[in-house]
Amino acid sequence: MKTKTFHSILCTAILLAVTPKVIAQTDQDVTATILHLDSAFWNAYNNCDTAHFKDFFSDDVEFYHDKGGITLGASALIESLDKNICGNDDSHLRREAVAGTVKVYPLKDGDKIYGAVISGEHKFYVTPTGKPEFQSGIASFTELWQLKNGVWKMTRVLSYNHHEPDYVNRRKEIIVPAKQLERLIGTYKSEKFGTVTLVREGNILLLKMDKNTFTIYPMTDTTFFSKERDLTFEFVRGANEKPVKMIVKENGAVADELLFVK
Repeated sequence: MKTKTFHSILCTAILLAVTPKVIAQTDQDVTATILHLDSAFWNAYNNCDTAHFKDFFSDDVEFYHDKGGITLGASALIESLDKNICGNDDSHLRREAVAGTVKVYPLKDGDKIYGAVISGEHKFYVTPTGKPEFQSGIASFTELWQLKNGVWKMTRVLSYNHHEPDYVNRRKEIIVPAKQLERLIGTYKSEKFGTVTLVREGNILLLKMDKNTFTIYPMTDTTFFSKERDLTFEFVRGANEKPVKMIVKENGAVADELLFVK
């Protein structure tokens, strides 16, 4: 018999620490157990440890998503997570529970505990390769855990109320002389959105595209920002101080570059 390596012993110990084979008898025990298992599952999720997903799902698990439809069975659900969440080499997704929202509700048949519901809200963050992390959304979740033959398994999962997070602007607006603002106004062309026109209104610039008008505010004499979304607009000027192009960044990453036309 080969002697177990320290690595294999450590991996076994970690797996046992998160195994759902825990029989809880009191409401307090149920709450502690479900919180522990929920934390272990989402840790595997954040690290794309798909090999251990099966430790948490029942074979007949049902997953309901308000945007992605219904997924039935552990094999299909694990395959979907592996392909969609963990199969993107261009970015990494991280989930984080919203503090104070996660609650556990034990389920009983008389005095016998047979399951528990855990629900709350969670936020999702995306880290594109080589770019900063940003919050991509927020949603609500509900999980039904059942205790069968001494083993806790997720049998029903609901993920719903997905929406964009409320944006909180922390950038500071400054005063830029009208003469400098005038140098930036004109027509710009985007391959994505076509023609964009900039006009000055007081100390701000109005960006007009099709029938829509957006207000952008100066934080330097060449960089402007939106107060509604994480968007910045950086102007690159030529030797004559006239703009050459406008670089638009969303969540810190370049989203578009518009060339100055006239």
